[in-house]
Formats: sequence, C-alpha cells, structure tokens
Amino acid sequence: MFTGLIETTGTIISRAASGGSGKLLIRPDKSLADLRHGESIAVNGACLTLEKAQPDGALVFHTLEETLKRTSLGGKTIGAKVNLERALRVGDRLGGHLVSGHIDVISQIIEIKRGSADVELKVAAPPELQPFLIEKGSIAIDGISLTLVKVTEAFFTVHLIPVTMADTALENAKNGDTVNLEGDLIGKYVQRQLKLDKGNGSNVTMEKLFNSGW
Repeated sequence: MFTGLIETTGTIISRAASGGSGKLLIRPDKSLADLRHGESIAVNGACLTLEKAQPDGALVFHTLEETLKRTSLGGKTIGAKVNLERALRVGDRLGGHLVSGHIDVISQIIEIKRGSADVELKVAAPPELQPFLIEKGSIAIDGISLTLVKVTEAFFTVHLIPVTMADTALENAKNGDTVNLEGDLIGKYVQRQLKLDKGNGSNVTMEKLFNSGW
C-alpha cells in the first residue's frame, strides 16, 4: 500500500526481457535508506518487488511480462525518469490517499497548460475508469496522488503545484506521453458492493450514499 507521495525520481538504466519476465534497472536520484530485499516499491505507480540494491545505488526489479504490457514501463525509453515511492509503514502520515500500486489502465496526456504558477494537466479519460472519476476525488497518475478538477466523458484535468512539478517525473512530461492511472481504491469497493447489492435486490444507491456523507 502506498500514499501517492513521491519520495524521489529515478532514471531507467536498462530493461531486459527474458521469456515472460525481465529485469528493470533504475538509479534513484536520491538514495533510499534501509532498503531490504523483497520490499515493495512503486515505480510510476506500479508496485514492484525489489530484487536487490547494487553497490552503486541502482535498484534491480524483477518484472513480469504482464506488468510491462499493462503499464507504461514497457514503453519507457532508457534514460527516462520515473517516480519512486516505498510502501507505507504503519504509523506513517497518510498525506495523499490510499494507493494499491495496481495500475488500472494506461492513458495519454492530451494537453499541458502552464500558468503563472500551477500547471493544468488534461488526460484522456478511459471508459473503464469513468465510474471512479469524480470531481474533487482522488486519482493516482504515475503514482502521484492528485485531485480531480474537471471530469468529462472524454478527459479529466488535475492541477500540479510547483512542488509536484519539481519533485516528480511529470516535470519532463509533454503532450502525447502515456501515463499509468489508478482509480480511487475506496470508490472501487463501493462500486463493487453496489453491484452486488443490486443483484440481491438492495435499495442502496449512489444518491443515498452521497446524502449519507460518503
């Protein structure tokens, strides 16, 4: 489990495929203390298992073919920047929102609008993610916890403050780039329960949940 607050960025050094899996080598821009073999680290929002940390600081991850196919990591060029976050520990501050590290879908940046301070990011809204896109709700983009500002059937927007731009890989983002998206975890469980309740003849509706403070 993660929070969507990026600890540091890293650079993809190499990516090698072998059969149905491969190795992903990333060098963090800042050292991560007390790393342990087998711990979970979110790389652009995708939960990966750390195989080892090399003496030079580079991190080696074992990647499944499924991971490379279902996330943007399979298409990233060598030298590309990625976001890194270690798993949430009990007692840590939950500054973002609950992020599982399981990517729902890859999407594309439509437009980046740079204003006087904040940056508006417009991203294509995949149909499968529509039930979880709610204005003022949460979404993880490349592992970054962000707040949805505008939601339409075609796209959604988020605003990036200077700290987010400076401390994450979105600093280098451009129109047309692919990004990993993960919808709000709590919203998924609510949606699933509503479907189950509907099949059981329940009268629970989204309107009733909203009016009850959900």
